[in-house]
Amino acid sequence: MQALLVLWLLACGSLAFATPRALLVGVSELVNQPQALWLQAPRNDVMLMREALLKQGFAAPDIATLADGVPGAALPEAQAIHEALARLLAQSKSGDFVLLYFSGHGTRLRDVAKRYQEPDGLSENFLARDVRGTLGADTVLSGDLRDADFDAWIQAFLAKNVFVASVFDTCSANSMTRGSVDAPATAEGAGDDEVRWRGLRSMQLTGGNVSAPSSARATPVPVLPLPAESVPRARYVAFFASESHQITPELRLPRKARNARAQGLLTWAVVEALSRKPATWRDLFDGVLALYPPVIDELAQRFPTRELPSPVAEGNLDAPLFANSGAPASTRPVWRAQRSGDSLAIGAGLLDGLAPQLPVRVLATLDDGTVRSAPGTVAQARLGAAGLAVPAALKDVAGSAFWSVTPLTEPAAIALRVRADKPLPAGLSLDYPAAIRTAEDAANADVRWTDLGAAGHRIELLAPMFGTTVSAVVVPDTAALRRRLQALAQLKWLAQLQAYAKEGQLDGFDAALEVWSADRMLRSTPVAQAAGALPALPGLATGERLRLNVRNTSGRSLDLVVAGIDARGTLQSVYPDEPGESNRFKRGTPEQPAVKRFDLPWLDAGGDARLLVMAVPATPYSAPRLFGMASAQAEGVQAEVAQVRVRGGQPPAERSERQVFAALLRRGTGPDGGARP
Repeated sequence: MQALLVLWLLACGSLAFATPRALLVGVSELVNQPQALWLQAPRNDVMLMREALLKQGFAAPDIATLADGVPGAALPEAQAIHEALARLLAQSKSGDFVLLYFSGHGTRLRDVAKRYQEPDGLSENFLARDVRGTLGADTVLSGDLRDADFDAWIQAFLAKNVFVASVFDTCSANSMTRGSVDAPATAEGAGDDEVRWRGLRSMQLTGGNVSAPSSARATPVPVLPLPAESVPRARYVAFFASESHQITPELRLPRKARNARAQGLLTWAVVEALSRKPATWRDLFDGVLALYPPVIDELAQRFPTRELPSPVAEGNLDAPLFANSGAPASTRPVWRAQRSGDSLAIGAGLLDGLAPQLPVRVLATLDDGTVRSAPGTVAQARLGAAGLAVPAALKDVAGSAFWSVTPLTEPAAIALRVRADKPLPAGLSLDYPAAIRTAEDAANADVRWTDLGAAGHRIELLAPMFGTTVSAVVVPDTAALRRRLQALAQLKWLAQLQAYAKEGQLDGFDAALEVWSADRMLRSTPVAQAAGALPALPGLATGERLRLNVRNTSGRSLDLVVAGIDARGTLQSVYPDEPGESNRFKRGTPEQPAVKRFDLPWLDAGGDARLLVMAVPATPYSAPRLFGMASAQAEGVQAEVAQVRVRGGQPPAERSERQVFAALLRRGTGPDGGARP
């Protein structure tokens, strides 16, 4: 027992000795702008967050605060914020933890110089105390921190092996870490219960000095250069108060409490959720989401024309809280559930790998942080939702508990069934729900594996779903065998996804496969046609390449995944393209569409390759929706990152099954050398 304890302490060493530090920034006053645009709560937010961090074990000297109206804090001007970030970076060493917290106004504008262009063409900015705007055909701001700036700082911390958590209690924030029109900041409601909205149109900002001495000038701040290579975001988490087209409120919280004061809604919810002693970032965010409905319901009644905020989170949410670890606490998904009587409703379903009769573990987190759990079984599953009975052992749990569900195994019908005369090779690694199992009966096997000894391994493709003219392949070693079996298992799941959404449509969403030569598009084919009974696509001439064009005019944000399997059997993630990044595709309208083109060099190369395009509308309280296409692993490397994107808001009203778009394309080499879908 003592030896086991020593091993556990060694394994958790990076958690035990990580130094937690924080930078808290709150901007209430925009001194170069009209006072009507100022906020009240950011100064309260940073004090509330500081108190919460001290209770979490942060040392007071390791919490830097920049906020106006806070005794002892530096002023939150752009230059000072960058200097504070630079000091924090210099202090941080490998194995440390850093929290970057920002409360205040956000805005959006066009930035053609960005390396990553947003689908809606707009970049998200945080407004420092000394922000100025220059009015004209092109709005130019000074005194702002752009999403590209934040991305550079985060990359710099990650390059030092520092775990970075960011919290943005601003509007226009959900792309703040990745380099339309927002409602003006107005105060609404009675003076003793005023609601202020965080979010400005860039054209509301003035270039002149309205309320500060004329000598005050905004200092240009250079952007920190990105590392030569992008750093994988295994040690990264971010919380956002809203999607990038939404605004977020500040109001007196807790509601109806005698000691309530103006707070940002996200900040208050994070601090309240910490009182339940969450173990992971996902636990914390689930607690945040559970606190929103009463406040959002009240605001919806008071301000029916407002689009109210849906909190967003991204990154390795399954990592332990306030620690430095890229290893998730669990590799299986965890879905929030809502209790109604003796039933639980889950915001995930067939598209996420849930199925009727699937065994799951049900968890109930009590007010004091105690977690009770019991096994359960999924009773029914639709495309985007599922339900089950509350286990008998948990029926006495109080109504204030937070509920969640995690699967105990993968659905048997989805697993790749392998017929072999020996056990499956060790080291197989797949994202849920894809799985590989031994086929006991040759009649239901998808694949036949034969060990040829020194000659390698033969894989015979038996299932019609693979639809290839090559019925068998020989791979040289066990590593290649693992890669090929994993690719086939993923391919079976992709085919199942397409079958679930067969002939499904999503109003306002279009995707087209284009053929380009240099900077000129030669032809375009909708992927919905290319995935159907379309004649073979012609082969690519020298210098031609394939690109995918995705367009959203639906008026809603989308959960989008574009992924494929190349001719070598390697999983290729197209969107999101890096671990830890968002799969939320921005809202677009017919007048202002959100558009993105993706290069597909692995599809250009020919051979038997597949491409999946999958999209559903983003709905309030949706579970992480990556459709089982969670990670882009390096070959032979176990993924550390739980790539998720979740959204919260008002519980969805009863509705028919959600719209879903799915297309699975195949590109192979036919007898004429051309490509076929």
